[in-house]
Amino acid sequence: MVYDVTHFLDDHPGGDDPLLQVTGKDASDDFEDVGHSNNAKQVMKEYYIGDVDLSTMPAKTKHQAPVKIQELQQVSTQGGNDLFVKLLRFIVPIGLLAIAFGIRNYAKTL
Repeated sequence: MVYDVTHFLDDHPGGDDPLLQVTGKDASDDFEDVGHSNNAKQVMKEYYIGDVDLSTMPAKTKHQAPVKIQELQQVSTQGGNDLFVKLLRFIVPIGLLAIAFGIRNYAKTL
């Protein structure tokens, strides 16, 4: 069902924000979750303008992670690459410390 509540925005007891947040989408669950009174449901009948033609609705698609993330996940699950990365994480900081220590000692001799 489709409703045009444009003229009801100022009169809505909860303000216009709840109505604007559900603009252009199915708000059936939102409407029922609030627990509107029977009077509110009667008022809605005044704003009914028609039904949605379901054949015009886009088909729901399953979300699929971008290819790059999938490739990274595949690489991270391969054992050889994982060991190499762990070694690099250990060796690079040690190497940088050794270089810094060498430069410091060389500077003292000057």
